[in-house]
Amino acid sequence: MSLFDKLFGGGKKVSKETAETRGEHMPDLKIPIDEKFTIYFKKNGGKFIYCEDFTEVQTALANIVSENNWQGHFFYTLNKRINERFASEKLSFTDNRNESDIFFTTCEHLIAHNGSILVCSHQIKEKKLNELPSNLIVFATTSQLVDSISEALKIIKKKYPQKIPDNITTLKHFLPTPENKNDFLSYGSASKNVYLLLLEDY
Repeated sequence: MSLFDKLFGGGKKVSKETAETRGEHMPDLKIPIDEKFTIYFKKNGGKFIYCEDFTEVQTALANIVSENNWQGHFFYTLNKRINERFASEKLSFTDNRNESDIFFTTCEHLIAHNGSILVCSHQIKEKKLNELPSNLIVFATTSQLVDSISEALKIIKKKYPQKIPDNITTLKHFLPTPENKNDFLSYGSASKNVYLLLLEDY
């Protein structure tokens, strides 16, 4: 699969009927959670790039930077894991919000049933979503895919038994699309230009 297909296609193929004709409030079809997440994430306006290995992640990131003319820009991050994992990518990181309009982060989970990205204080500290830059790059792995928010919260409780992280929230409303532009649930939300770099790790 070419990078172009990954950027604009987004993972495995799903039927046109599944992706386009089912209403938002209809019961979910019994489809794999990766396909379900892809459908709803793209409906929310997110840009999805599936990567089989870290080399593909690096290539995709370079293409995102080139596509948006972000060469030489600071990348705002509040997560040391990003600085460490991408230290060789010739990116300039900052923890000063005023120096950047690009937020680069990890996440806790990817929620399949509504295509949202669950984050907490480990990624965004105590920031509110509307305080983050309008451009987001999220690095995640396929093992972080879960079906529901309740499932994600159970995993978080087990992962952090001593202290559950604060500021648990979901990124859901990205750039307007024909499917979500009239969704009243998105009114008042901070729309974001979101790229998801999803690394296969199963």
